[in-house]
Amino acid sequence: MNQFTTDLVQALVQKEDVTEIFRSHLENAVNTLLASELTAFLDYEKYDRIGFNTGNSRNGSYERTLHTEFGELHLVIPRDRNGDFKQQTVAPYKRANDTLEAFVIHMFQKGVTTAEIAHLMERMYGHHYTPQTISNMTKVMSEQVEAFRDRTLCARYACVYLDATYIALKRDTVSKEAVYIAVGIREDGSKEVLGYTIAPNESAFVWKELLEDIKSRGVEEILLFISDGLKGISDSVFSIYPASSYQTCCVHLSWTIAHKVRVSDRAEICEDFKSVYRAESLEMGQQALHSFIEKWKSKYPKVTKPLLNNSYLFTFYSFPKSIWRSIYSTNLIESFNKQIKKYSKRKEQFPNEESLERFLVSQFDQYNQRFATRCHIGFDQARAELQMMFKTN
Repeated sequence: MNQFTTDLVQALVQKEDVTEIFRSHLENAVNTLLASELTAFLDYEKYDRIGFNTGNSRNGSYERTLHTEFGELHLVIPRDRNGDFKQQTVAPYKRANDTLEAFVIHMFQKGVTTAEIAHLMERMYGHHYTPQTISNMTKVMSEQVEAFRDRTLCARYACVYLDATYIALKRDTVSKEAVYIAVGIREDGSKEVLGYTIAPNESAFVWKELLEDIKSRGVEEILLFISDGLKGISDSVFSIYPASSYQTCCVHLSWTIAHKVRVSDRAEICEDFKSVYRAESLEMGQQALHSFIEKWKSKYPKVTKPLLNNSYLFTFYSFPKSIWRSIYSTNLIESFNKQIKKYSKRKEQFPNEESLERFLVSQFDQYNQRFATRCHIGFDQARAELQMMFKTN
């Protein structure tokens, strides 16, 4: 008979509340698992001489509280000296495992309105929940918003994508506002949302503020920024990260070209432009641009002239070839923004900025957890070259 069974039987015999038995043993089990995780990560037991001079070691712990149906668990989260250890036992920023609240938050993340959730809860549980009650349940995510905003970021990123999407927000009246999002790819190819901000319109000034925030949270070096070419954004990038490179999105340029020519010419001119950014080398790309301009300059001079003056069209060619298709456009962040809009459209509008932030951070947390251990296509082959670029940058 193990200790848990002994304690449980004793409580039942003495007609005591067994909830504390479950709580204390669950707390011990989770803390033991957390300690075991760090041991497995470091690959040596505590105080073991094998760990001397390994380059990493235990570095104390910090406390966290997790609310459960059995009561509060007081968790001790161990840390390593290098800051590389990421425990998997308790989800990041999570403070509760309450089933009902978890269900409500999950529905909220999927874009279901509080009124719809309240109606669904009433049908499921036979109890009336007001939209305000449901809204209060989702407010537990406010802690997640603060934790997300304040978290320390990695020192180096191979590239960072910048893009804004528009979502309806109420400030006395309802209007679509710009949600600025920065997604970074680390040296190992894993991805994460670095930061965000909300403003009525997209501007290079607000992008500069977002980059300043990212830098203040530990990002020292970024090899490449990719964006859709908003006027002044490259200046904002270089003012914060002067050693970085900048790439304008070639797909956005193709869309711009398509809107400036006749419908009958669109397919042909866009196909010709593809040869500029899908060439096998920088020299071939430059030759393709020369041929493109020679072919179309007499018919569409206002289309070809800006391409000659674009200093950020061929930046991606100086990076490892295996990642060219990933960095000559903003498709990576565009697809993520489409997912956010898909769920946000179900709400029609957000009643305030706090509600929108809770929704956004729930999406960002899911994205970061999903791609924390996945290598983006091509970056595995480029890892050695990227590390060399960091050294010479």
